[in-house]
Amino acid sequence: MTEKPKDRTLTPATARDAGALPAERSSASEIAAFLEAAKSLAVSAGRGRLVFALDATMSRQPTWDMAVTLQADMFRAAGEAADFSVQLVYFRGLGECRASRWTRDTAELARLMQKIDCRGGQTQIGKVLRHAADEAARAPVAALVYIGDAMEEEVDHLCELAGELKLRKVPCFMFHEGGDPTAAAGFREIARISGGAFARFDARSAGELAALLRAVAAYASGGRAALERIAEPAARLLLTQLPPEAGRRG
Repeated sequence: MTEKPKDRTLTPATARDAGALPAERSSASEIAAFLEAAKSLAVSAGRGRLVFALDATMSRQPTWDMAVTLQADMFRAAGEAADFSVQLVYFRGLGECRASRWTRDTAELARLMQKIDCRGGQTQIGKVLRHAADEAARAPVAALVYIGDAMEEEVDHLCELAGELKLRKVPCFMFHEGGDPTAAAGFREIARISGGAFARFDARSAGELAALLRAVAAYASGGRAALERIAEPAARLLLTQLPPEAGRRG
C-alpha cells in the first residue's frame, strides 16, 4: 500500500539551523521537455530515493505560481512509473522547514505543492542538508537536488554538513537560479565537497532545468558511466565537476 505523504516540520530536535524553479511563461515545448525529464527521473531511479528541496521564501514569489504548476506536473508524470520514491522538502517564513514522507504517490505530492505559498524569511539550507544526512543514515539516498536563488547562512557550517553528506554518499546537485554571487559561490562549494555538481539555469527556460534533471537521473541510476552516455550539454556540465570515482557502487 502506498503511504500518503504527511508533511512534518524539521525542528531543532531533528535538524540544525544552519532560491526555486523557473516560473516564467514557459512555452508548450519547454513544459513538455520538463515533463519528459520527470519521466526519465522516475524510470531511471527505480527503487532509489531522492530528496527534492526547494526555497519557498518571499524572494521566490514573482515566479512561484508557475513553479508550483511545473512541479505538480512533474510529480504527476513521475507517478506513471512504479517503484520511485521521492521526498519533497521546502522552507519558508520564520524557521518553517517541512518534509513530506517518502512516497511513490506523486499525486499527493503534487497536491501538497499546490498548497504552498511563499513567506518572508531567511534561507534554511542547513536544515535541508542536515535532514538529508539523517535520512541517509536510516536508508540509502541516491542524491539531493536543491533549487534556490539565495544563501543567507554561514558557508562554513553548510560545508561541514556537505562533508557529512559526502561520507554518506549523498551527492548534492545544487541548481542556482538568478545572479546572486554569494549564493553561486556557496552552492558550488556545497556541490564540490559532497561530490555532486553545481549548475546555474536561466529562469526564462524550463528546458534547461529539464536537461539537468535528466542528467541527475542518469547519474543516480548508473553513476558516472551512465552520465557519460548522454550526449547533452547538461550531462557534460555535470561531468566536468563530478570526481572521477563518482557513482561507483560497492
